[in-house]
Amino acid sequence: MKIKTPEPFTFEAGKRAVLLLHGFTGHSADVRMLGRFLQKKGYTCHAPIYRGHGAPPEELIKYDTDNWWEDVQQALHHLRILGYDEIAVAGLSLGGVMGLKLAYSEPIMGVAPMCAPMFFDNTSQLSKGFQQFAKEYKQLEEKDSDQIKDEVRQLMENSTHTFEKLGEFITDVHDHIDEIYTPTFVVQAGKDEMINPESANYIHDQVETDEKQIKWYEDSTHVITLSNEKEQLYEDIYQFLESLDWTY
Repeated sequence: MKIKTPEPFTFEAGKRAVLLLHGFTGHSADVRMLGRFLQKKGYTCHAPIYRGHGAPPEELIKYDTDNWWEDVQQALHHLRILGYDEIAVAGLSLGGVMGLKLAYSEPIMGVAPMCAPMFFDNTSQLSKGFQQFAKEYKQLEEKDSDQIKDEVRQLMENSTHTFEKLGEFITDVHDHIDEIYTPTFVVQAGKDEMINPESANYIHDQVETDEKQIKWYEDSTHVITLSNEKEQLYEDIYQFLESLDWTY
């Protein structure tokens, strides 16, 4: 079976722009419906795909958070090159962590981290998600179960560096959260199967801005942008964007 390669997108609308950031092992499709929703509300939306993502898992582990952080910075630069000066960020999972780093290192209008991990547990969190992603990808390639098991085992053995860098990146952002003065909307799924949901409370409590809010979506899972309460989430993010002071 041929697997369609996802692509970045830019949905142009008004002069206000939103950078949409996907999670680890994900790609632009995870935020595409949110992008279309916001475009209809007058917001230009751009979503990159980090290097190695939207591709076989063997490609993903050739890269790490240094590369992906560069990709996020380039995506922000892309919007600025297009002429957008007023930019907010909404990020899912690792994309939320990237968005928080942008919030204390770049002049952005607001940040909405969604199910963003702040505590790294290499054995039971993102590595578990990567293992499941690799297995499902190889099933789509229609490989037999023994081959899949062997290839996934090799992938886990070869992914140590990627996960070490992931842990370092998450920990670094965790330690700088109190440098965020940007308006912040913290989003967390009640049925998050991937990360420690206490991350949401940590972000909300530690950011320095007075313009902060947190909302739990009790019937949603980790990829909240595609989960049961996605329509409410889209509306809430739109209302958050509308609440921002879009002038410097």
